[in-house]
Amino acid sequence: MPTTSAALQQAIERSRAKLHQRALWAGAASAVPIPGLDWAVDAAILSKLLPDISEEFGLAPEQLDALDPTVRDQVQKTVALVGSVFIGQLLTRQMLLRIARTVGARMGAKQFAKFIPFAGQAIAAVVGYGALRYLGQRHINDCAHVVAQAQALKPSADATRA
Repeated sequence: MPTTSAALQQAIERSRAKLHQRALWAGAASAVPIPGLDWAVDAAILSKLLPDISEEFGLAPEQLDALDPTVRDQVQKTVALVGSVFIGQLLTRQMLLRIARTVGARMGAKQFAKFIPFAGQAIAAVVGYGALRYLGQRHINDCAHVVAQAQALKPSADATRA
């Protein structure tokens, strides 16, 4: 887990770079006029992207398990306050369905746009990029908030052990 604000900023930048690259792939898949392909690609990208982002912040399940128990408890409390169901968890099919519901209207518009000749594929690509970018950025923000809270609580946790 990043221990300084500079390390946290670097984790944010690395995560944003990963997000941008994978959102471009999602946008490209959305432009392909094969029904359902974009949903499958989005699910595959998200199932890999969200754990990668969590890992950048030291919030992957195995990383959390390796933390000192008091720090882990504080991090888990912060995760609960943030309300993220993706931090420190393995992604399941139910979680991916919850993600799809979060951006369902955008995804529906993306499917509809594919039926518009020429411009439809471009619209679908932009919407596909935007939907994945929105979900990824939201997860980055949640992870950054959790780490920042853990950094703020760490000195008080060290003082209680002394």
